[in-house]
Amino acid sequence: MADGDDRQATFGSDGSLETETTPDATGENDFGEEKAANETDGGYSRYVVSSLLQKAVRRSDEEIAAWAAWELARSGYAWNLWDRLNLYVVEDLRAGDEIALLIERYEELATERWEPDAWKGRLCAVHAALAAARARSTREASNADAYFSAVAEVRAEARERGEEPAHDFPVGDLEPEETFDAVFDGHTGEGSKRGRGTRFFKTHGARVGPEGEDERSARWQRLAMILDEDVEYDAAELDRAVEPVDPDDPWGEANGREEGDVDGGGDSSESDDDSGDDGAGSLTDFTE
Repeated sequence: MADGDDRQATFGSDGSLETETTPDATGENDFGEEKAANETDGGYSRYVVSSLLQKAVRRSDEEIAAWAAWELARSGYAWNLWDRLNLYVVEDLRAGDEIALLIERYEELATERWEPDAWKGRLCAVHAALAAARARSTREASNADAYFSAVAEVRAEARERGEEPAHDFPVGDLEPEETFDAVFDGHTGEGSKRGRGTRFFKTHGARVGPEGEDERSARWQRLAMILDEDVEYDAAELDRAVEPVDPDDPWGEANGREEGDVDGGGDSSESDDDSGDDGAGSLTDFTE
């Protein structure tokens, strides 16, 4: 939840820890004792249980993750539970995992349709924790953020000293005619200066891979290029437009760019008098 972090802990002017316990988290623990601030029903610190949940998800320990989620939910700390689970999705799970949507749905059911600390709400908590624990764990996003941030500092310090940085971003200076030349198409200022319009975009900037286009998509791409009234493509250009990139060198084709890859105009008004009918194929070649 949006206010989850705000309710975790604050420090008073004298340095003492000040905490806020939600009404749902008050009452007695399992032993019939009045719960202290931030105490769970089992007598644990919710901070410790929350940390345990994250470590269990990261280590794919399903039973411990399920228990920690159940303990937080039944103890009135569902807001803390769902806030943490949503954080784990971006901090500890592999990018692209559909678990993010699944956890969001479980949270919606537990908090909007049912009571989060009731039986159905607790089941949603357990399901969400199990789903997170079963997903592919990785610290890739956090590691990337830490690495890129460190490199940014190194680059800035090196520039201040007038030196080359010992470590640089993976794109280097990101200039035309270098490794990432394909990005400088008509959508960029540098690409426009070079007359890189539709022809360059179709044969370089729009390429996908390494799986490449499927048969139907490739057919549509070729037909669209053949039917283009402003640009005439030769057979080699049609092939290159749908050719998958090399998985070991996805930007390599940029260095093999031919001299004729300059459009003579904008993204929709180019013409190439040298293209001719160079075996590009007819409509019937791609409609059968």
